[in-house]
Amino acid sequence: MSRIYNIAIDGPAGAGKSTIAKAVSAKLGFVYVDTGAMYRALALFFLRKGIRPDEEDVISEALNEVGVTISYKDGAQQVILNGENVSDMIRTEEVSQMASATSVYLPVREKLVELQKELARNENVIMDGRDIGTCVLPEADLKIYLTAGTAVRAKRRYDELIEKGGPCSLEEIEKEIKERDYRDMHRENSPLKQAEDAVLVDTSVLTIDEAIVEILKLSSEKGIGRQN
Repeated sequence: MSRIYNIAIDGPAGAGKSTIAKAVSAKLGFVYVDTGAMYRALALFFLRKGIRPDEEDVISEALNEVGVTISYKDGAQQVILNGENVSDMIRTEEVSQMASATSVYLPVREKLVELQKELARNENVIMDGRDIGTCVLPEADLKIYLTAGTAVRAKRRYDELIEKGGPCSLEEIEKEIKERDYRDMHRENSPLKQAEDAVLVDTSVLTIDEAIVEILKLSSEKGIGRQN
């Protein structure tokens, strides 16, 4: 059986994790696992059920009714919630806020972490999230901590929402990012932090393409994957 390689990319919201991880996975021929999308799918389920983010007991009970899986179609990741493809429904701000608020609960994390570990045991994966290098894949072959200043991340999110035609406020987005950072870094279970053996990549001073090249270089130095 050939060697399985895992790459972990952690960092705060809006640092470019998903965009960069997708591009690197394509270059290396790895499976990209967007763990944030899995938490968003759960958040969508809770919202549909009318559950509030502070109802921890109700959320824990509701987990018995929900299944989230990842599949691939024509090379694109599909997020499946109880048999329904919800890939296009989980990128709203409402879902983002619910995902951040409910991911602090231990049963929510436990529900998804085992699936993530199982994927990594069987496939060459690049996995991005908040606690991949510290908790989900502590033995990953390469760990990246991808970050950027809050103003830079807010402007990226603002531009993304404007492009989609949605009403938004740059000031409000930056406020929400700061609040999300605080929640993610101070949560009791698996807080966001840089793993001791992770390499820091700051996209405030790098373009997305430059960050991709940097991570491919780090991968090559570790003897990971094939680069097309």
